[in-house]
Amino acid sequence: MYVYQKKPEWIRSSFRSDFKFSQTGQIIEQRGLHTICTSGRCPNKAECWSKGTATLMILGEICTRACKFCNTLTGKPLAPCPDSPQKTAEAVRDMNLKHAVITSVDRDDLPDKGAAHWAETISCIKKLNPKTTIEVLIPDFDGDKSLLQMIVNEKPDVISHNLETVRRITPLVRSHAKYETSLNVLRYLSENGCKTKTGIMLGLGETEVEVTELMDDALSAGVQILTIGQYLQPSRRNFPVKEYVTPEKFAQYRETGLQKGFRIVESAPFVRSSYCAERHV
Repeated sequence: MYVYQKKPEWIRSSFRSDFKFSQTGQIIEQRGLHTICTSGRCPNKAECWSKGTATLMILGEICTRACKFCNTLTGKPLAPCPDSPQKTAEAVRDMNLKHAVITSVDRDDLPDKGAAHWAETISCIKKLNPKTTIEVLIPDFDGDKSLLQMIVNEKPDVISHNLETVRRITPLVRSHAKYETSLNVLRYLSENGCKTKTGIMLGLGETEVEVTELMDDALSAGVQILTIGQYLQPSRRNFPVKEYVTPEKFAQYRETGLQKGFRIVESAPFVRSSYCAERHV
């Protein structure tokens, strides 16, 4: 039975858009690009865009998966736009980004699941923006190591792949991805010398024991950076919020993560995978 959880005061954002926000939006629109900021209804959109930063989303805006926590469109995607890698690189240049964060929808419809498009995008950004550091938030590519290697070969500064939630809840909210597959992806990246990062959401019904077990799993896979944020239900069709975790509890998880051995832990209600990502390089 669905029980509505009223948002507490600490969830309410007071950040307002400004000229820089509009300028960032215009660059994205002019290049015909998409962002997870918009498709994912990120609560930090106004703050980040007003700083001139955005998480660019490649391979279109339609995902082949239908995770219950996500607001991204689901369906049959269009073919990847061949000039998207270059347009993405130009947007990074036009926004004068010191650190670029790139993500994508899942493309299970493509033979290589979009890996070649990913590799070309990273390459184009590097060529046009040699001083810009690059972070990529990648899908699991069904754990195919040959596809993961295509990303590794391009040497982005940080490679992130989200576990999203604890082992028990994964099959309840992720339509295709498996907890062990995501762990194996992170392990492969770490074993190949990549700086690895993962993110999770709280408020889906997880217990503290399960969260600390996830931390141990991520550390055993070589993950160095962990982000923890509050799950916010994007629409009524998405998985309901079970709990609004207090800022004090987020701070406790941060201390636990650091004590366990993560190099960096970002843990607060509004933290998202790419929030303040430039600090993680």
